[in-house]
Amino acid sequence: MLKQADITATLKSIPWFLELSSESIERLAAIAEIHTFDPDEVIFSEGEQHPFIYILLEGEVLLESFIPGHGTLPIFTAESLDVIGWSSLTPVVRQKTSTARVMKRAVLLTFQADQLMKICETDCDLGFIIMRRLANIVASRMLNHRLHLMRLITNQNE
Repeated sequence: MLKQADITATLKSIPWFLELSSESIERLAAIAEIHTFDPDEVIFSEGEQHPFIYILLEGEVLLESFIPGHGTLPIFTAESLDVIGWSSLTPVVRQKTSTARVMKRAVLLTFQADQLMKICETDCDLGFIIMRRLANIVASRMLNHRLHLMRLITNQNE
């Protein structure tokens, strides 16, 4: 397990957090952990309520979704510095929108979503930055998912 100083240094190196104050970084470091997953491990499954959000530091994680009539299909391959498990931070829909399966050994920076939300609520600057970035992730993933679905529909009609 990394020491707290190592986690702080890791946080400072992640572009997501460059705008944060030293105090905000320290708050995040206090609740962050590093977890490692081996190939073929499932980090979380579609539809489950999973309490963590992750930043991939190393490795590759495939996000896949079940599409009725087509089975389980890949929707996104997460690589270094990608965020997965973001739905844990959405207050209404906490169910995972996909399954995360490790393709290459993965090292992830992990936050307990409830703890991260408490910090975001008490540190408005940090909360704004996190939620702004989260909105961009959600929008890009929805676009990616939509494009996959459109390809399925187009290929089905040919």
